[in-house]
Amino acid sequence: MRIKSIHLRNFKRFTDLIVRDIPESAKLVVVVGPNGCGKSSLFDALLQWYRSGTGFGFNSDILYYRKDPNEPFDWTQSIEVKLVGDVSPHRGCLYVRSAYRNDPDFSIGGIGRPSSPSDNIKLGRIIDNDQTVSENYQRLVYDTMAGVYDTKNDEKSVSTLREELIGEVRHSMRRVFGDLVLNNISDPLGSGAFYFDKGSANGYHYKNLSGGEKAAFDLLLDLHIKKRFYSDAVYCIDEMETHLHTRIQGLLLKEMVKILPEGAQLWVTTHSLGVLRAAQEMAADRPGNVAIIDFDAEDPDVPREIVPSNLGRVTWEKLLSIALDDLTMRVAPRIVVVCEGSTTGNRRKDFDAEIYNRVLASQHPDILFISGGASNQILASGVSIRKTLSDIVPTASVRSMCDRDDKSDAEVAEFEINGDLVLANRNLESYLLADDVIEALVVREGKEALLPEAMKIKSDAISNSVGRGNPRDDLKSAAGEIFIGLRRLLELQRCGNTTDMFMRDTLAPLIVAPMATYYALKAAVIDRLPTV
Repeated sequence: MRIKSIHLRNFKRFTDLIVRDIPESAKLVVVVGPNGCGKSSLFDALLQWYRSGTGFGFNSDILYYRKDPNEPFDWTQSIEVKLVGDVSPHRGCLYVRSAYRNDPDFSIGGIGRPSSPSDNIKLGRIIDNDQTVSENYQRLVYDTMAGVYDTKNDEKSVSTLREELIGEVRHSMRRVFGDLVLNNISDPLGSGAFYFDKGSANGYHYKNLSGGEKAAFDLLLDLHIKKRFYSDAVYCIDEMETHLHTRIQGLLLKEMVKILPEGAQLWVTTHSLGVLRAAQEMAADRPGNVAIIDFDAEDPDVPREIVPSNLGRVTWEKLLSIALDDLTMRVAPRIVVVCEGSTTGNRRKDFDAEIYNRVLASQHPDILFISGGASNQILASGVSIRKTLSDIVPTASVRSMCDRDDKSDAEVAEFEINGDLVLANRNLESYLLADDVIEALVVREGKEALLPEAMKIKSDAISNSVGRGNPRDDLKSAAGEIFIGLRRLLELQRCGNTTDMFMRDTLAPLIVAPMATYYALKAAVIDRLPTV
């Protein structure tokens, strides 16, 4: 039992909507889009189609379903659903759960023989509250009693019989939550409840579970119990992620697909990144097993036809905008600067990017610095990152930046021709070890009298570096000697075990306005970036 197409006319959010070409192979169909786009309306349509096609009759609340009161409304014309193989609907071919699942606690007044769930329909509309935990408790108790009197079970122990009834639910809970496991169902004539093991706690009462734990348990329990009544069915669950943490959402989705009978199809509506990420993983494991119906940017007021999207082509920008309610452009960086530095290893991993982000990005949060490799790799890295970001956040501007080193003026001009940057000084250490930064360190330590000696340490280190054949402005080559000298002179403690950590953790935080070095670094980088 799988859906091939849906056609809605003058129904709730939609003037004329066709969802078509849903692949027969899709066991999971994920309907995505922001709040108010009509995801739940799709399930309302399926519910009414099922009611009418199986003899239950349409819901009489026409005001709830009719979009335009000035347009004619005919149930036979408003909803058309086609199934794979053009089969007709039958009782038990549609299972629907609303987003309003709320059973905080329950009590049992008596036990009777429950009817088949497919013999009645609990929901009239998708906005109705959908409580099932107490009903499923009673069904489990009845099945236990029936099992005791079934002669086929004469050789089974009580524990074996009980495990057959709740073992599948227990295993599902463990796979989703890890440390939350269904322990037992208690005496219906006593406390009448579900009990769990949670961490080191045993006999944890159902009512003490969190809202998210109850929501997940409700769905898992209901699916395990109802699947024998809906063996050939389309399962629809509106906003399955309600009350759940992102990680749990993905695990729950995978578990629900695992529970369903092989011929069934699961439809879920969502605006959760956790659900989408799990769907993407499932699609990678079994190509053709997942279909995505994307309502984002679809105008419900004009006739539209929607076909399933390829999840691999649904960009992270769209996934994030769905999950964050279109906050992507506000939380994404306006400008990304690819600077020198490795993203791997330990010695100087992300060193330059860390410095720039601490000194400059703290005052300009819409600018992000990231590592792109050695100087000769920066342009190539910038092109690659620019291509990637254009797919994810098309509003972000990407610039590459490298040290001046010994580049000629012609090399600098060539590098900067497309708006990329070359640092004004030879290297970043020229700013980190500037005179006013060393002075700020001496002042912070309360040892102003030692400033002349501190400056001499820098001067001697530069002279020694020149003696080794390095240029005078190459502070990077002199940095180690300066670090050791200042640490001894000022008796520094916890200032960083290495030269790089000293510059990153001790010197960089000292570079702030109105220091001359701060404004020099800002002028070399921030002031040369685009303002729009």
